[in-house]
Amino acid sequence: MTTAASSPPETTSERYARFAENEARGQSEIYERWALGISADPVVLGLIDELPAGRRQPYLLFAVSRLLGAPLGEYGEWREFAIAHWPALRAEALVRLTQTNEPGRCAALLPALSLIPGPLALLEVGASAGLCLYPDRYSYSYRYDGGEWLHPADGPSTVLLECETSGGMPVPAALPQIVWRAGIDLAPLDVRSEADSRWLETLIWPEQHDRLQRIRAAADIVRADPPLLVAGDAADALAGLAAQAPPGATLVVVSSGVLVYVARPRREFFLEELAKLDARWVGLEAAGLFPSVVQSIESATGGVPDDLGSRFALSLDGEALALVQPHGRRVDWL
Repeated sequence: MTTAASSPPETTSERYARFAENEARGQSEIYERWALGISADPVVLGLIDELPAGRRQPYLLFAVSRLLGAPLGEYGEWREFAIAHWPALRAEALVRLTQTNEPGRCAALLPALSLIPGPLALLEVGASAGLCLYPDRYSYSYRYDGGEWLHPADGPSTVLLECETSGGMPVPAALPQIVWRAGIDLAPLDVRSEADSRWLETLIWPEQHDRLQRIRAAADIVRADPPLLVAGDAADALAGLAAQAPPGATLVVVSSGVLVYVARPRREFFLEELAKLDARWVGLEAAGLFPSVVQSIESATGGVPDDLGSRFALSLDGEALALVQPHGRRVDWL
């Protein structure tokens, strides 16, 4: 009996070409140029292949090079810098994590949080600097609802999140009452640290000035009232941190664009640990990551959407509520 041969693994050249065409194009002309240049450059590809497989991501390599002072210009300039500084670049790539912390995702999380009786105790896994633990401190406008702003109780926020919607998404009438906020991360970032703040900002792609301003405004809010952040593995640290949530509040575990980076056995272990808690789970993850989420999407849409691979799914307790643009700019309610 013969079986079909499995597809060969993606080469580093193919990975960078795919990143340029599918992710950077239309988002960052600089990153698109760099990625296309690398994809056809055997010298630089050889250097990148010295790194462990999990450290070869374009967004990590590019952010590290910018942290070290790479010029934001043509590929040839970046190439010259990268080769000249490769020992330092390699060392940083081995210890850094892609910890992009996008507060814009709160616009997608908010409709799910509003379905949960409060007050709420938020616990985020993969929290980075904790910027997504403050959905009650930001202002929102959901376009199909006429663009009316929903503000915190004390007035308009310095973080203004606009979100396109479809499908009759239930617009929250008020922001949730959050009485406790905590997070787990392999290496939490502290916005009170100049070095951590610089890395957080460097992870924003070069031309995305609006995202950079949003990150800075959110960091100011977090800096004034820091959350409880602990270093650790999401599954291993979950029960211990959850036990610190105050009684009388609904514990809500939030995961946002992080579980795709967790190996499948550990991801399944995380779900087992989560099931042991008296908690709700709000997920904003790659749409195809969890079978229960995919099944609920298929049930709602009558099939698998063509663009499923490029969307996130907003889910509540493993059941999909909406398909979402990964940074929260659009929510298509199911």
